[in-house]
Amino acid sequence: MNQPSNGPIPHFLQWCAATDRGRIRPNNEDSFLGLQFDSKEVHYLGRHGEASTETTDLAFAVSDGMGGATAGEFASRIAVDRVTHFLQRSFKQSAIGIETYFADVFTTLFEQIHRSLMSVGQSYEECSGMGATLSICWFTRDRMYFGHIGDSRVYYSPAQERCIKQISHDDTHVGWLQRNGAISERQARHHPGRNALQKALGASNQFVDPQVGAVVYESGDIFVLCTDGLVDGLYDEQILEIIRSPEPVAPDQSVARRLVRASLESAGRDNTTALVIKVL
Repeated sequence: MNQPSNGPIPHFLQWCAATDRGRIRPNNEDSFLGLQFDSKEVHYLGRHGEASTETTDLAFAVSDGMGGATAGEFASRIAVDRVTHFLQRSFKQSAIGIETYFADVFTTLFEQIHRSLMSVGQSYEECSGMGATLSICWFTRDRMYFGHIGDSRVYYSPAQERCIKQISHDDTHVGWLQRNGAISERQARHHPGRNALQKALGASNQFVDPQVGAVVYESGDIFVLCTDGLVDGLYDEQILEIIRSPEPVAPDQSVARRLVRASLESAGRDNTTALVIKVL
């Protein structure tokens, strides 16, 4: 969101993304998205790049589809496509600042995507039961606002601490057990019910109740959006080690690509996607 000249100092964001269908799946049901937008226009971002938040906002999203055959791939694509149109319209309609209404923006967005998936699923037999997770981060000059549903994840690694924090909640019973200290990260990763979603967009779910939140960010902070395939092969500390290690020069060795490759070497049973945003 545009801010007055005496408002927060704008930042440059540097991002990279990578995705792989994995060792077993015949197709990739993951989708990711990068957008730069203001009240007049919206631009799709490539897999890597750098941009300022001085006059435009930036948004990034990952989605993991489900539904069998190509329905899951279609579902995740619907989810990220709806983000494009809705966020720019929200930018145009805002006169008082996103910080006062971002929860309503995300709730409405997620409800619209949910209705779209339900409609398609009911209209076409091959799409019956289609659904998707969605994790989205919206960057303004000094804040990152996020909305989330499912078991894709949003991580935050603050510059002032050598740590990584999962700020999204896995919408699974196993995720609830881990958040409440009943099981460890290792136990959660190997739990037989770890992929049983309690919330998702579409997929015959009746209600949509996304998690929303905000982070005041600063230079040196790093954010990671990923699908569950990535954490199937990497523990949080391994993700931290990779994103905080020195960047190589070669583009095919981006931090997102290194995350995906490391996860595939360890697991690779699922589609695997990583999107990394660094605040410069």
